Amino acid sequence: MAQPFLGVIATMLVLVVSFAFLALFDFGTFVGWVAFVMLCLIPPQIVTAVIATNPPFAPERQPARGAVLLAVNVVTSLIIATIVWLLVGEGVSPPGPIPSQFAVIVVPTTFFMAIAFGGWPFTRWSRNMGIAGFMLLVASYVLTYVLFRLFFNYDFLQGAPVYLQSAPHGVFNGTAALVFYVTALAGMFLLPHFDLWPLSRSPWLMRQPGLGILWLAIALTAGAVTMAATVSGMGLDPMYVLTRVTAPFIFGTIIMLNMLQGSLVAGMRQPMKGVASASAAAAIGVALAFAYSKVDRLLVGVELASGAPGFEFELWLVNALLSVTFPFLIFSAAYFGFWPLRRG
Repeated sequence: MAQPFLGVIATMLVLVVSFAFLALFDFGTFVGWVAFVMLCLIPPQIVTAVIATNPPFAPERQPARGAVLLAVNVVTSLIIATIVWLLVGEGVSPPGPIPSQFAVIVVPTTFFMAIAFGGWPFTRWSRNMGIAGFMLLVASYVLTYVLFRLFFNYDFLQGAPVYLQSAPHGVFNGTAALVFYVTALAGMFLLPHFDLWPLSRSPWLMRQPGLGILWLAIALTAGAVTMAATVSGMGLDPMYVLTRVTAPFIFGTIIMLNMLQGSLVAGMRQPMKGVASASAAAAIGVALAFAYSKVDRLLVGVELASGAPGFEFELWLVNALLSVTFPFLIFSAAYFGFWPLRRG
């Protein structure tokens, strides 16, 4: 089966599996333990898919290879979730918004280190990609914890049952800081649509760590501009931006670049190829987010309230997209190599 039909059918199958998975849990269970553990699944998944792509313990043939990689990923995520729950969440069950938001922001950090910086400097320190990936994963959590303490503030939760005494008192509102950081990740995903054009035209710019620094600066600028235009300029709530703008674009990018493997725009040249690819990613992401918004009551069993103060619908939607379907898509493409649709 060739692209784009391979990617379309594989994406549809993943959506069916995701809906079935989401239907297993009520709202409280899903946004508590389930989403928390699923978020801890993503950083080691990024490391496996980008850095340690060929671990020696994984069989060559499918589906055994995918099953082994998935099993290792699940075990790793359970260990990580336990550590984060105890250290950041004070062992309070179920995990509240503070440890859950920490689990969210580790994902952009890991993506930046693995993709924008290409695993630098860890891939230079060790020729063993497994060791390099492990060092990168640990560094992602350490660096994120520093950023968490410096820039995230949860004083607005004081007096609420979910507030923790160990909560950071950083510079910015925790939710707004999270939306900015994840939106910067969306900015990072913009450049792969353009095959890193125009940076790719200069061999000097393509060297690490210069490439990573420049790519990070572009991503942060994109995040700042988007937040200024939507939150400051249009008066939108950060959670609305996260669920209607940021998350759909990230979601659509994974489908365009990973599931469809860029096949829809393969015959085009840059920069129009990038414009078309990014536009298609945005359209696909928005369409699928809209589709999810139409089945939430069917899957959850109750009507979820949208907007302040609880943002129940927004919490369910963003986690359904990014903490469930997002990793399921990567499992299909990177771990199982589109098996059984593709058997090679």
